[in-house]
Amino acid sequence: VQLVESGGGLVQPGGSLRLSCAASGFTFDDYAMSWVRQAPGKGLEWVSAISWNGGSTYYAESMKGRFTISRDNAKNTLYLQMNSLKSEDTAVYYCAKDPTGLGVGPYDYWGQGTQVTVSS
Repeated sequence: VQLVESGGGLVQPGGSLRLSCAASGFTFDDYAMSWVRQAPGKGLEWVSAISWNGGSTYYAESMKGRFTISRDNAKNTLYLQMNSLKSEDTAVYYCAKDPTGLGVGPYDYWGQGTQVTVSS
C-alpha cells in the first residue's frame, strides 16, 4: 500500500490550494479515506472523510464551507480543495486509508504528508 500526497505549499491568507493523494497497492474504491493534519507543536487533527464511492462526505466543524473532499476512483486519487485559507490551517496534511469505514479511523495506512503554510 502506498499513499503519496502532493499539492502543498506556501499560500497567502484567503488563498486556495488543492491537495492530492495518489493511492496504490489496494483496491481504492473499496475504502473510505480521510485527511488528517498536524500543526506545528500540536497533535493530529481529523479534517475530513469520504465514503468509498464519494457519496458521503464529512468535515471537522472549522473546515465546513471552506474545504471540499472528493475522490476519483478511476484515477485512484483523493483530493482536498482548500479555500479561504487561514494561518491556523498551517500544518502537515496526511491522507489515510480507513479500513473501518467510520471516517475517523483508526487508519491502517498513512501517506508521508504534504506541508501547507498559510502566511503573508
